[in-house]
Amino acid sequence: MTAKTPESASWGELRASHADREAVVEQLREAAGEGRIDLAELEDRLERALTAKTFADLAPLTADLPQAGPTADPGEALVLKGGIHGVSRTGRWEVPVHITAHGGMGGVRLDFTRTECRLPEVEVEAYGEMAGVTVVIPEGWAANCDGVATGLGALRDETTPERLPDTPLIRLTGAVGMAGVVVRHPNARERRQLKRERAK
Repeated sequence: MTAKTPESASWGELRASHADREAVVEQLREAAGEGRIDLAELEDRLERALTAKTFADLAPLTADLPQAGPTADPGEALVLKGGIHGVSRTGRWEVPVHITAHGGMGGVRLDFTRTECRLPEVEVEAYGEMAGVTVVIPEGWAANCDGVATGLGALRDETTPERLPDTPLIRLTGAVGMAGVVVRHPNARERRQLKRERAK
């Protein structure tokens, strides 16, 4: 639980929900079953988890344990080349720990809005080249663009700094090239489409 929220609201001061408490309880039980903590310690931590009021109360209970849930398999790096016609990765797809995107003449679009990514961080090595690279991330995910080199094109980071707990950080590296690199949240049309899909 190392994610950050805006400076105006301390993450630790946010109120924990029933689901947040239950997630910690489940992680503690799994840790006890694996022999990471003994039964006395489990009982103490469970009591504190069930009575926790904020994320600051919950965080110390699992700080010395592996991340909850199955370990994400980073798999092989994903390489996308825009070529002449362009390429996109949308819908539900397995997110590796490293992605390289070459805009080429047709461009590359990476859409993370329908993925279920449990990785704490994903590196997107983006090269804008002639047609550019666009990265779309869900609301609540954050991006860091410090590793992108400048060029003729522009780097446009249109994301908000808010990052929800247990969401990945998208770390962009590479170079903007001629056409540039864009990272943003869904636009109004895309948000409407996502809302319709979730209502089905």
